[in-house]
Amino acid sequence: MPIRVLLYEDNDPLRQAFAMLIGGTPGYELAGAFVHADDVIHQAGALKPDVVLMDLEMPGHGGIWATQQIHQYLAGIEVLILTVFDDDDTVFKALCAGANGYFLKDTPPAEILAGIRQVYEGGAPMTPSIARKTLQFLPRSTSSNDKISLLTDRERQILEWLAKGLSYKMVATECSISIDTVRTHIKRIYEKLHVHSVTEAVAIYWKK
Repeated sequence: MPIRVLLYEDNDPLRQAFAMLIGGTPGYELAGAFVHADDVIHQAGALKPDVVLMDLEMPGHGGIWATQQIHQYLAGIEVLILTVFDDDDTVFKALCAGANGYFLKDTPPAEILAGIRQVYEGGAPMTPSIARKTLQFLPRSTSSNDKISLLTDRERQILEWLAKGLSYKMVATECSISIDTVRTHIKRIYEKLHVHSVTEAVAIYWKK
């Protein structure tokens, strides 16, 4: 089954380009493309996408608000931010709103498609500069090395794969285990690192 992608982008040429990229690539299906996300609950509920490719600055409420709505009311739909904004405040708000990944618009098309698939499969892809920014969002009370030392060898291995951008499915293949086992390990990683998302866990890994 192709990955169904719902696109929100107010720039007409970019929206058309992204729509052609998604709709013209095997394994992907364009569920819809809209100029603003004020009706995101109705649209996403009706079109049932797997992934939403979300701009941030649009007419109306904007992408951060729309991401919050999806995260709160439409469980199972992943959100990949695609924007020009890389300031700390915007990145932090988007991740807190529930974004699963964060790309800048100068990301090559092939990487955008790969990011959509990674988000769909449980990953948290980010433009490298954005990934580095997440480090400062973490509490500094305990050193990252101390936290990482709490993990088992297998948990550290899985965290390393996640830090390299692999999806849950890809990690399962690399480790020769099931996706459910990967999820169990990740749940334990969250508990030991006192985090609530892949983004936070990966940031601790890179900070060590």
